[in-house]
Amino acid sequence: MTTELATIVDFIRYGASRFNAAGLSFGHSMDNALDEATQLVLHALHLPHDLGPAYGQAKLTAEEKQDVLALFTRRINERIPACYLTGEAWFAGLSFKSDPRALVPRSPIAELIEAGFEPWLGGREVQRALDLCTGSGCIGIATAHYHPHWQVDCVDIDEAALSLARENVERLETRNVRLLKSDLFRQLEGEVYDLIVTNPPYVTHAETDALPAEYGHEPELGLRAGDDGLDLALEILRDAPAHLSEHGLLICEVGESERALVDLLPQLPFAWVEFRVGQMGIFVIERDDLVEHHARIRELADARRR
Repeated sequence: MTTELATIVDFIRYGASRFNAAGLSFGHSMDNALDEATQLVLHALHLPHDLGPAYGQAKLTAEEKQDVLALFTRRINERIPACYLTGEAWFAGLSFKSDPRALVPRSPIAELIEAGFEPWLGGREVQRALDLCTGSGCIGIATAHYHPHWQVDCVDIDEAALSLARENVERLETRNVRLLKSDLFRQLEGEVYDLIVTNPPYVTHAETDALPAEYGHEPELGLRAGDDGLDLALEILRDAPAHLSEHGLLICEVGESERALVDLLPQLPFAWVEFRVGQMGIFVIERDDLVEHHARIRELADARRR
């Protein structure tokens, strides 16, 4: 078989066909078999992810063919996300180290970061920002990278995730980031931010149990969030006002739990962000609105204490 496959394009096509035939799930940075096959082939050949199409007809050596096929075999047999096989994920135009200590970076918040969080910030001044539930650090580090005059805190409850975030801070030589361990806001007493961005766990128990095998390689702590996926989001809504400056802004991702959140808090003026591919379950809300409706938010959050 390997004699029939010769070029980079041959192996990309072959890998994509194998992945589709095997029924793999594509939800980790890449969303289709062709892109994942390209990612794995270029990684095995030590070539850049943006390799020009002119190199597609370059032929592989026998050893290179075996390296590529070995990655394909692991991807199919072990259902390991491609980013964990390569150890790299691209997020907001930056290369992050990715491994099972944290979820693979893939939040649409990347688009907001690259847009400078506009028009939502409305030109307001930001001195301090928080990435709550930081995982690999991708949101906070990318924010700090594009806004070198901001001071950005990256916070997570999990020491393993923070160790990966620390490696990504060093990888991208980001100087304006501080890593802190905290269970949501519990260990952040007295810390106040102009912008809080968070991608907390928001997958329901039923959805988590039914996820494809690829997700089993990720830490469940970063996914599971109760019967409706809102256990952590409600705590964040409850406690955020104490950590937001007077004109502070909260941006939070809740994914498919958007409808459940609106049903619980229909009176809150959530602004749901429209991305290039449509609405993705990410809302923006002002501190003043959280304060105004704090009693109801607290009632709901307190009723489901972890």
